[in-house]
Amino acid sequence: MNSTTASKKDKSPVVPRAAEIVREYGPFGGDGSVAGVTHDGQRVWAAAGTKLVAFDPASGETTRTLDCVCDAGTAFDGTYLYQIAEARIDKIDPASGKVLSSIPAPGHGGDSGLTWAEGSLWVGQHRDRKIHQIDPVSGAVLRTIESNRFVTGVTWVDGELWHGTWENDESELRRIDPADGAVLERLEMPRGAGVSGLESDGADLFYCGGGGSGKVRAVRRPRATKA
Repeated sequence: MNSTTASKKDKSPVVPRAAEIVREYGPFGGDGSVAGVTHDGQRVWAAAGTKLVAFDPASGETTRTLDCVCDAGTAFDGTYLYQIAEARIDKIDPASGKVLSSIPAPGHGGDSGLTWAEGSLWVGQHRDRKIHQIDPVSGAVLRTIESNRFVTGVTWVDGELWHGTWENDESELRRIDPADGAVLERLEMPRGAGVSGLESDGADLFYCGGGGSGKVRAVRRPRATKA
């Protein structure tokens, strides 16, 4: 696929709605912060600095802990975990915690969110306000989508692209048009509830990393409305 860049623009102003936080989890230890989250179909994984922590979202109990560098976003491809660590992305066996391979991160250390969709990794580039689709084997950038806010988490669900923002103590979940980056929907988090990572459970919830709070917050996903 050729690399293309979508322009950032709002088709029309979108009024934010209040995000509905349904539950909080953690803190989980590590360095006391959560820098990324993913969902493996059963458990939520939280990147807690020096540890990847898996917990049961029903009970909140920790079920696995892997010792590894966890600087930013986390993803799951159905078999393996992917974790941003400094300026690289590690592919990790969740059974053993072993790093199987690594690729360069597109932001060279300025990366944030991470998710898996359509056979690719999607990487947020924080202060550059971009989302890159990259080849999970080579790290080559396949496509770039521009946002108009800092990108702190990325997820796809039912063909919708969402990303987290955290800027000037204000944080949102935003659904954007993957073709041109236009903002389609905004969920405003309460002040002080920053979003440092984002993943959908594939159904009704988003899981949001809470940065220095050390928490993961479950936010209800809005039901799609007919035009």
